[in-house]
Amino acid sequence: MNDSTVIVGAGQAGAEVAAALRQRGYQGSITLIGDEAHPPYRRPPLSKAFLAGEQEVDALYLRPQAAYAAAAIDLRLGTRAAAIDRAGRRVLLDGGESVAYTRLVLATGGRARRLDVPGWDHPNVRLLRSIADVQGIRERFKPGARLAVIGGGYIGLEAAAVAVGRGMRVTVLEAAPRLLARVASEPISQRYAELHRAHGVEVRMGCGVERIGGGAETPAVDCADGGGLKADVIVAGVGLVPNTELAAAAGLDIGNGVRVDGLCRSSDPAIFACGDCAEHHNAFLGHRVRLESVQNATEQGRAVAAAICGGGQPYNPVPWFWSDQYDFKLQMVGFARDYQRVAARGSIAGRSFIIFYLRHGAVIAADAVNRPQDFLFAKQLVARGARVDPERLEDEKLPLRQLADAAREKTG
Repeated sequence: MNDSTVIVGAGQAGAEVAAALRQRGYQGSITLIGDEAHPPYRRPPLSKAFLAGEQEVDALYLRPQAAYAAAAIDLRLGTRAAAIDRAGRRVLLDGGESVAYTRLVLATGGRARRLDVPGWDHPNVRLLRSIADVQGIRERFKPGARLAVIGGGYIGLEAAAVAVGRGMRVTVLEAAPRLLARVASEPISQRYAELHRAHGVEVRMGCGVERIGGGAETPAVDCADGGGLKADVIVAGVGLVPNTELAAAAGLDIGNGVRVDGLCRSSDPAIFACGDCAEHHNAFLGHRVRLESVQNATEQGRAVAAAICGGGQPYNPVPWFWSDQYDFKLQMVGFARDYQRVAARGSIAGRSFIIFYLRHGAVIAADAVNRPQDFLFAKQLVARGARVDPERLEDEKLPLRQLADAAREKTG
């Protein structure tokens, strides 16, 4: 068999594998299989600029479709992989065709989570994961319309901010006792609840959804606390489920995603996985993790390409994320969990600040709001586990660059 790489999943991670293979001089055939009609595109703008109507579809594409043909990448859109024949090293497609591989990459991503509540299939309950999803939502974002957002995570809050900008009346329903409970610290949760309320959003915490009823045009949400509301449209953002069914059916090891080693190989060394569907051991965090971010999809896709080309290094990223809501740009590095001390530079009640989280004297995470330059140095401090006196972190007169340089000299 001639050397061939088949990539299942034409999202950010899959497209990055294909491009990085060619950049590394890979001479074998590359087949990139995606079940959507669109070429690989960026998903973060879906809940931001694209939802707001500030970008059109073409602006989302990672590269023009013609670029794949120019790089000798066989891009197959609107095509679903139905099964993996590991013994025969073939991917079976929905239409009955099969594609042979030397190496297979699973970049199958994830799908929007659904709640097991009556009425979830109401026609005006909209998920927000794909271009088609947003196109269906945008037409209902009209001034004066009522929007209910189920889920106070990044997707839900970004959609709420866009809706406010369109003159809509917005209510956010969050089952947890605070916003962003899974992904952010308590100070950030509190500040973002204040931010949304200041823009007129009704924020209800501890408000789990019990059922969805009402007519075809105006659904009604009943909450477990006895409250409820009517809306013209409901946007649900309650998490992501990794697409591991193809891998599981093929007998690969599955945890919270397709389990991979340091070189992003699954339990079958001829099969790799990356992006939202992959679970790797992260030495920085000290445990296995599945990361949902553009940064991870991009870097892990490149790591897979390097491993296929024989130049791989253990994949061990320092996780970082971002979210744009109103005129607040939130940038986060590390995970603000199990911290013992908080050090803030700038007023958290203001519009520009950075929060550092320390454990046993080491900086383990940082959240920056409207401080992109400080965030660059915060990433260095977190990556090195720098030990810095909290008072020095809080001192605005002491440049963060100086603290990052000192940490670099200590750790080499």
